[in-house]
Amino acid sequence: MAGKARKAHLGSHLPLLAPAMKDFASCFSDHAVRVSDVACSGASSTGASAALVEARSVRSAVTALYRARLSTRKEVLVAVAWCRGHDGAALSVGVGAAPRHALRKKKGGRTLAAGERHVDVFWDLSAAKYGAGPEPTGDFYLAVLVDQEFALLLGDSCGDFVKTFDGGTRPAAEFAMVSRREKVVGPAAYSTRARFRGDGREHEITITCRGAGEAASSDADADAGAGAGAKESELAVCVDKKRVVCVKRLRWNFRGNQTIFVEGSPVDMMWDVHDWWFGGEKSSADPSGQAVFMFRTRSALDSRLWLEDDDDHDDDHDEALSKDKEQRCSGFSLLIQAFKSP
Repeated sequence: MAGKARKAHLGSHLPLLAPAMKDFASCFSDHAVRVSDVACSGASSTGASAALVEARSVRSAVTALYRARLSTRKEVLVAVAWCRGHDGAALSVGVGAAPRHALRKKKGGRTLAAGERHVDVFWDLSAAKYGAGPEPTGDFYLAVLVDQEFALLLGDSCGDFVKTFDGGTRPAAEFAMVSRREKVVGPAAYSTRARFRGDGREHEITITCRGAGEAASSDADADAGAGAGAKESELAVCVDKKRVVCVKRLRWNFRGNQTIFVEGSPVDMMWDVHDWWFGGEKSSADPSGQAVFMFRTRSALDSRLWLEDDDDHDDDHDEALSKDKEQRCSGFSLLIQAFKSP
C-alpha cells in the first residue's frame, strides 16, 4: 500500500528559541547522557562545582502553566505568574486564552472574564513565607474555580480553605504543570528544581556559564591565539550534582542542543547564550546579556520523527494517531531566561 510521510508535530505550543537553534531532529544522536536515580560523585561533578561562584542568580519572575481536566472531561489551561519588584511580590492569574489579571491585594476573591467560562479566584498571601524567589514557600493558598469546579489548588493552606468554602463538597479537577518559565538576574550560576514526570521526583538543575565577557575582540584575535578567555569558556549543566552537559569554547558553540535521560525518559536540553556572551553593557545587541535554556520532556513516541499516513486507513488508525498527538502534547517544558542585569 502506497503511503505518504508527514513530519510529526513536536510541541508547537511551547515557547520557541532563536531561529538559529539547531533543529530538534539533531537531538536524536549519540550525544545523550543518562541521569540515574542515584546522584553520582567524582570526576563527573567536580568540574561543575569548581566553576560555581558564591554569588548566584536570583529568580525574579516565574510563570507556570497548568492543565486541568474537569469532571466534564474538558481540559482547561490556567496560567499563574509570580514576580518580585520594588513594591514586593505580585501575583497574576489567567485562564485559557484570556489575558492574565493582576491580583493586587494580599487576600481576596475575584471573578475573571475567560470567554464563556465562569472563573472565580480566591487567594490569601497575607501571612505567606518567601524564600529567595518570588513564589511563596508556605502559609498561603491560591484556588481557581472554573465553572464551579476547583481547577487549581496551590499552597499548603488550600486544604483548610476548601473545607470552609463549601463544606468540602465542591469537586476538584486533576491538574498538572505542563510548562514553567523562570526569569533570573545576576551572575552566571543558577540553580532550580523541576519534576519532569508527573509521577516522578523533583530534580535539582544547576547551570553555570563561565568566562562570559572575556571573548576575543575579533575573529582575528581568536585565530592568533588571543582571547584566552574565549577558549577557556564553558557552559556546564548538572542534574542532581551529575554533570550532563559540558560545552566549551562558547564563542563558537553559543547555541546547541543535547538529549539527556532523567528517570529513564529522554529530555531535550537546548541553550542559546549568544547575547550573554557577546552582549552586556557595551553591546547594542542586548545590553541585558540574555541567555536562554530550555528543557523539554519527550515520550518514546516522539522518537518517531516521521509517521506513515496511509491513504486507506480505518477508524482505529485515526484513533491511534489522535492518542499519539495527545501523548506528545502531555510533556513538560522548563524555560529559563537569564539576564546579567535587570
